[in-house]
Parts: sequence; C-alpha cells; structure tokens
Amino acid sequence: MLAELQALQNNIRVGIVGMGSMGKGLLHQCQITPGIRCVVVADVVLERAIACVDHWKLDYEVVQTLGAANLAIERDKIAVCEDGELAARCAVADVLIESTSAISAAGTFATLALTHGKDVVMMNAEADLVFGPHLLHLARESDLVYTSCDGDQHGVLKRLIDEMQLWGIELVMAGNIKGFLDRDSNPTKIIPEADKRRLDYRMATAYTDGTKLCIEMALLANGLDLRTHVPGMFGPRANDVREVFERFDLDALWRDRKPCVDYILGAEPGGGVFAIGFCEERYQQEMLAYYKLGEGPFYLFYRPYHLCHVEAMRCVAEAALDRRALLQPRFGFRTNVFAYAKRPLRVGEELDGIGGYTCYGLIENVVDDALRPGLPICLAEGVRVKRAVGKGEKLHMEGVEYDPRRLDFELYAKAVAAARCPP
Repeated sequence: MLAELQALQNNIRVGIVGMGSMGKGLLHQCQITPGIRCVVVADVVLERAIACVDHWKLDYEVVQTLGAANLAIERDKIAVCEDGELAARCAVADVLIESTSAISAAGTFATLALTHGKDVVMMNAEADLVFGPHLLHLARESDLVYTSCDGDQHGVLKRLIDEMQLWGIELVMAGNIKGFLDRDSNPTKIIPEADKRRLDYRMATAYTDGTKLCIEMALLANGLDLRTHVPGMFGPRANDVREVFERFDLDALWRDRKPCVDYILGAEPGGGVFAIGFCEERYQQEMLAYYKLGEGPFYLFYRPYHLCHVEAMRCVAEAALDRRALLQPRFGFRTNVFAYAKRPLRVGEELDGIGGYTCYGLIENVVDDALRPGLPICLAEGVRVKRAVGKGEKLHMEGVEYDPRRLDFELYAKAVAAARCPP
C-alpha cells in the first residue's frame, strides 16, 4: 500500500467534517501520508477548524460557498468552512471522512457525500451504527465505497479476524479489552477523570458507562454476522488477556458454532483487542502448539493497541484505490444498541442521549428484540418518556414520544428497511 501511494501521480483528496481531537489527528495524518492530502475541512465551530489548520501551520482560506472552496483548493490551499454540507458536496474531494460527534448531522453529511460521488469513511461510530445499512445501500447504488474507519477497536478487530480466517481458523469470539466500567457514570461524576484525559464530559461518560463499547461491538457484529449471548455481553474481569480461557466457557459458547462478540474488563494490554479462534485439524494443532499458541482447539490472537487516527489512512487508500471497504453492515441489523435507564425516569421526562444523565446503551441481538422493539440509544435524545421507567429497565419505542419525521428517525427507518432487503 505504501509503495502504491508513493507511486501516485495525483493525490487522493480528502474532506474531513468534524475538527475535534479526532479531526485534528486525521488532518495531520493526511498531510504526512504519501499520496493523500486533505483539501477541505469543516466544523460547526469555525474557530475550531481554523485552530486545527493553524496548529499544523497549513495554508488555508475560509470559504462560504462551493465556488470559493474549489478556487481555494485550486490555489493549493485547504478550504475551511463551518458548513459540513459544503465539504460533503465539494467536487474536488474524492473521500469524505465523517468525524463529528453529531448523529443526525453525520447522517446528512454522509448522505450528501454519497450522492455527490464520494466514498465515505465513518469515524463516527454512532451514526455508522444507526444509519449504516441505508448509507451502504446508497453507496452500492452508485458504485461507491462506504466503510467504518480503521484505528478504532472494531476496525482493528476486523483486520485481526481477516488474518485469522485467511489462515483457515474459525472465529469463535471477537473481543474488546475495556479498562473500567460504571453504568451510573454521568457528565458531572466523570469530570475529574475527563479533565485528566482532556476529554469532553459526555464523550468520557459514553466510554465509561459502556455505551461506546457496545456500539463498536455492534458494528463488528453487523459486519460479520456475529451475536451477543446476553444483552451488554458478559464482560468478565481479568488481569491479562491470556485469562480468556478461564473466564469464558468456550465449549458452551461454541456449541452451535455461531461466533459472538464480548469483552474482558480491567485486563492488560489496556487499549488492545483480541479474538478467539477454533481449529481441530490435527496437523495444524501440532504446529500451532510448536508456535507457542497452546494445545487448542481454541486459540487466542490479540493486538495490544489501537491507534485511532494514526491507522486511519489505510482504509481511505483501500477505498479510493482498490474500491474495498474495511468493515460495513453487510448483514444489516444483526444487533443494535438499545437504551436502558440510568436512574428512575418520570413520565414526561426528556432523555438526553448518549453520554448523558438518563440512559446508557446495551448491545442486543435484534431478533430477540423483534416483538417489542427497543429504543436505539443513538436516537435517545430529545424524546420524552410516556410511562415511568425503573433504574436499569429497557426503554421501548412505544414507551417514548418522538416525531417519526425527525431526520434521525427518518434515516433510521430507511436503515431498517435497507437491512431487511439485503443485496
């Protein structure tokens, strides 16, 4: 891939929407990766976008129209704007990376990019999960690439699993390694830890209450036809990833030969991911034992890190050059992440969504949810509770007041429809 990028006569031109900490890193990575250049950036807070390009000492122009953006790019400057739709429509960009923390707006930007001939790389896991099947449908209609981004856990796991399966080893479990879990976390309680890590309070809350973990594992499940054995996964405590053989009853989990997602809590290597494979072929078992992987038939493979923006450019290049996606919801909604009450909720109370005070998300198999659909956590903001809900109880669609014409609900309905009609 590096040689291919170095040999390019023309750069892959990238637009980035969302210039928070992730967007800042993506911009830097675009500038230092051979054959890739960022040509347009957008953020709803224009000053934040300007601060990013200033930080990297890049030449830019602030623009408000498509014409001005194209002229700036022709002059070899980065077009900087506050309108994500402008970046998504910009004819000069080949690939759009969506890295905002918004959900509805992200769906709009991704839709516009796909309808304007751009490949789309989603660094926004929430929008990727809740709208992904619809966006994939749009991409396929236009022979474009829609993909989850590399670098986050689900993308890194996909590469690890691809390698295992290439070797002829069956996937048993795709696993995440989570450092700390507190379902009751909220934007006030998290302040000391978030300040220490320079994180947004809601974002830090979503990490801590397990919602982000569940969203990432649902993306992987929907891309690889995986499931969870219980809502929220098991998540046993462990000191080291190599304890997975003691923490999971693998014989029982593998009895029906259907692979799953799960995680371990508090284990080293922090920030890593793991996968458990199965091989019962005698010769291969002997060789894997010789290679220090144990006697089998279950085998552990793990990666001790994920590097977010640092790793992101490979899937950008694969999309633009090879027309290949790293991870996409090929199996529709095998799983989803549904809202659960963090505390008792009163009739008429408004939910505040991911990383807030009212609810957290748990991954579940959608087939188990069919009779009484849950409220996706990615839609659980700005809707009101119609009946009292106890702490830890699941929120259902019929139990909340919402406007089905609201953009995110409309896009979700299209995603559900697309998931029911696979290509």
